[in-house]
Amino acid sequence: MTRLSASPGITVIGMDGRRLPAEARRALWTARTVAGAARHLDAVAGLVPSGTELVKLGRLDPVLDRIAASSEPAAVLASGDPGFFGIVRALRERGLTPRVHPAVSSVAAAFARAGLPWDDAVVVSAHGRAESGRSAERALAAALAHPKAAVLTAPGGAGPEAFVGPLLRAGRTVYVAQRLETPEESVVEAGADDADRTDWAHPNVVLSVDPARAVAPSMAWMPGHQGAPDGWALPEDAFEHRASMVTKPEVRALALARLAPRPGTVVWDVGACSGSVAVECARFGAHAVAFEQSGEDCARIRANALEYGVHVDVRHGRLPEAFPGAPGDDGVPAPDAVFLGGGDDRVAAEALRRFRPARAVAALASVDRVGTVHALLCDAGYDVGGTQLQASRLAPLPNGSLRLAAANPVTLLWGTAAPDGSAPSGP
Repeated sequence: MTRLSASPGITVIGMDGRRLPAEARRALWTARTVAGAARHLDAVAGLVPSGTELVKLGRLDPVLDRIAASSEPAAVLASGDPGFFGIVRALRERGLTPRVHPAVSSVAAAFARAGLPWDDAVVVSAHGRAESGRSAERALAAALAHPKAAVLTAPGGAGPEAFVGPLLRAGRTVYVAQRLETPEESVVEAGADDADRTDWAHPNVVLSVDPARAVAPSMAWMPGHQGAPDGWALPEDAFEHRASMVTKPEVRALALARLAPRPGTVVWDVGACSGSVAVECARFGAHAVAFEQSGEDCARIRANALEYGVHVDVRHGRLPEAFPGAPGDDGVPAPDAVFLGGGDDRVAAEALRRFRPARAVAALASVDRVGTVHALLCDAGYDVGGTQLQASRLAPLPNGSLRLAAANPVTLLWGTAAPDGSAPSGP
């Protein structure tokens, strides 16, 4: 058995407005350096002796590097639970094992104020950790895809103003919890008048709740997203569809591999028909948006999503006119990936050139369109690949033996952004 031990002299203390435990107070009294936000330093003014160096945390790196290089005892003050999207990570990255005294996390406090359980919630951060600098967009996509979410916001474009409006337009109940556990604490349920508000107090947490799914139907065993579904590329009869107008499972399996749906991504299913691709993407945790001009098919998409307990944003209208004027219009976030299952070349061109998804997949039953869609993808700056899929399925014969029944061939084309991850270029 190995006994855990902390790095000498480094203590991280979580602050939530309550009286600090005795051990934390002792660490403050013996520390030669105490670092924290101005409000936290003010809160411990009577707990440190004269001569203690008080350092306001601005840019983290210089302060933490200095603490790491010193052999003298130091204390770092942080909000709530510093091991939950907090400063403990930055210290561990420097090879340090601090002694940690956690307080109640802001997420736990926010859900407590709303009177909601949160073992079924997904928690996302908009603090700049996502790839390509798209933290706010990915956090919003995850919140839209899940029935219950907490968003740890950040000033400067990733505050509540980036989330409240889109979440309200998606039919969510939205709470903004500001300056929790301080005399200035305020927890409000956002309304229509708050959609464009920008004067929120920091720090804050945004909660998003689907009223129809405010509490998971059964006890959650893993918070938030429940991992990969237990099966995908489901058979045609797993979906309501019109006259076999459904993407075949063999095609859907490869399409899903190229679309790469996952939490924090937005996938558009264009010309969705039954919505089988959109539903499967949502089952992987993506925010799925289905565009379909048939009202009856829109009803089928909603029924299919309901059957599998996922949310698909269904947009009814003729394409390409039903596309938003710009990403974010009408609450439709920009796509990370687009599946072109229906519509003509004009629809494909609009989706590719106007919205520039990082990945695009087209399923083509018509040989005539293979060349034109391939050219569209190339002209839009994508690296393009493709394959023809022709499945032959086992089927019984009257005498009890088996035969292979051939399905109609489908050509799948896909385009991916440049290898360096930059957005595709083109006209």
